[in-house]
Amino acid sequence: MENLVRGQCLCGAVTFRISGQFERFFLCHCGRCRKDSGSAHSANLFSSTAKIDWVSGQENIRTFNVPGTRHIKCFCAACGSALPSYNSNDDVLVVPAGSVDSQIDILPEAHICYSNRAEWDDNLDTLAKIDGLPK
Repeated sequence: MENLVRGQCLCGAVTFRISGQFERFFLCHCGRCRKDSGSAHSANLFSSTAKIDWVSGQENIRTFNVPGTRHIKCFCAACGSALPSYNSNDDVLVVPAGSVDSQIDILPEAHICYSNRAEWDDNLDTLAKIDGLPK
């Protein structure tokens, strides 16, 4: 049976299905990924064989290529959520893990560009863990 993954943006305007397997899962700490995720790192799934089917909202998809680089960010024009992109330079589908609604059968395998991490991104496992919002 073929693996089928579903996902969408935050507002639900853009929905997609991905058929196939993810081969890699990385948490990237490079400056570009930190900027485009707005966080300590991006969490991206990679596949050289999976196919994406845009179910709805394809007209809302915007793409930004950082000039002079292979860095591509696709996002929803309505809510700004990160969306999958196809990098033709590397012949790979890159899927932001947070955009996926389905269970996936792969775990992150490495923190990459770790020496570029934000100075505040150390010992985060020692922070308090709160279910829900803080009071």
